[in-house]
Amino acid sequence: MKSLLGILLLLTNILCQWRVHAEFFTSIGQMTDLIYKERDLVQSLKEYIREEEERLSKIKSWASRVEELTSRSSSDPEGYLAHPVNAYKLVKRLNTDWLTLENLVLQDSTQGFIANLTLQREFFPSEEDETGAAKALMRLQDTYRLDPDVIARGILPGSKYVSSLSVDDCFGMGKIAYNDGDYYHTVLWMQEALKLLDEGEESTTLKVDVLDYLSYTVFQLGDLHRAVELTRRLLALDSSHDRAGANLRYFERLLEKQRTEVQVNKTAEKEPPTPNSGVYARPLDYLPERDTYEALCRGEGVKMTPRRKKRLFCRYHDGFRNPLLILRPIKEEDEWDSPRIVRYLDVLSNDEIEKIKELAKPKLARATVRDPKTGVLTTANYRVSKSAWLEEYDDPVVALVNHRMQAITGLTADTAELLQVANYGMGGQYEPHFDFSRRPFDSNLKSDGNRLATYLNYKEEPDVFKRLGTGNRVATFLNYVGKLAKSAVYQILI
Repeated sequence: MKSLLGILLLLTNILCQWRVHAEFFTSIGQMTDLIYKERDLVQSLKEYIREEEERLSKIKSWASRVEELTSRSSSDPEGYLAHPVNAYKLVKRLNTDWLTLENLVLQDSTQGFIANLTLQREFFPSEEDETGAAKALMRLQDTYRLDPDVIARGILPGSKYVSSLSVDDCFGMGKIAYNDGDYYHTVLWMQEALKLLDEGEESTTLKVDVLDYLSYTVFQLGDLHRAVELTRRLLALDSSHDRAGANLRYFERLLEKQRTEVQVNKTAEKEPPTPNSGVYARPLDYLPERDTYEALCRGEGVKMTPRRKKRLFCRYHDGFRNPLLILRPIKEEDEWDSPRIVRYLDVLSNDEIEKIKELAKPKLARATVRDPKTGVLTTANYRVSKSAWLEEYDDPVVALVNHRMQAITGLTADTAELLQVANYGMGGQYEPHFDFSRRPFDSNLKSDGNRLATYLNYKEEPDVFKRLGTGNRVATFLNYVGKLAKSAVYQILI
């Protein structure tokens, strides 16, 4: 049976309270709320600073006044105390005024700020969020082939903002990659941190710590010569660094062994191994189609020939004389010829977009995929986003959008799934996949490391859509929702 999948991608922000304790990085829609929370905390901090400045001003005024008195009294103590008023005021100051001052000094003007900070901390990102955000930045780095230096300077293509990374930021990126066993990115970001330190940038991160990570990581990547060089540089800064000293002795023994093997190879007329140049290859991914996929993200990849382009047209589409579209046809543009993909422009109004975002945001939850072995829905690192499902009874606008997609495609919404709203976060992605249901894992098959190819060898899974009372998916209708994007793409899945 025919099934229609509606996917709305949220790309703009809206303020709404929610209670999610992690995975902010998977949803830009929810990350925007963090901006407002941080703004409120800054206002609270400024109020604390104002109160603290007032308190310090009173203390400084009191200290200046008493300092003047003690200067006079200490120059002629007996003559000063000969005046009974001075004697009384001295006793009064020491018995009462200094106690008042003590209370003023001990006054906790931080109470309001700390209370607010404690309250807001419930909605703060977690360590998982920081790790996820760092990995997202590395994913963007790889996909768009950006040098760490470009990212650190913050001048990114397509962005009107400039936001640079400090030594501490780069060091933090490197540590996250290191803890994840990702030595390729560890080297890139530790090298960037070291470069910034060499350029004189002030930082709480020590050059010794950067060299410690970097030297061991290049060793793990097989670059023994550079590992020795970096470790010697570390020891030149801190000769008492025990781990570096032990590492250097170990590296030098390996290097000597390597030189011996080179001599043996020369004697046997074999080609000696080439030392690593310090440029390290990105690890191979499990998805061979990644190069094509990332090229498309960069606007590269398959180019259409002039002959094929001539077969692409723009037109008004009335949904095959559908009553909903006769008086207001939809703008239709051929996007691709094979497989046929068409784009519809101005499908949703601004009010409809805002209403759908408003309905979806409180329901956003981490997007899941179906585990091919168990059939159970689970999160996956190749799908970074949050999603929500909207019912027609949630608001009349949902039914209106469903009926409009039905009119445009000519398919019936009776067998369609709920309207899905997907909000992609920082470096959000969903790697190449099929929208239609695949086959469950056959344990007798040997995986060749190609996730996409292995899926094609699955046995039938007849009950995937049983609860919906429908057959498999045959079409996908995507509405791209943003400030500058209100188009929709429709593709028949064959």
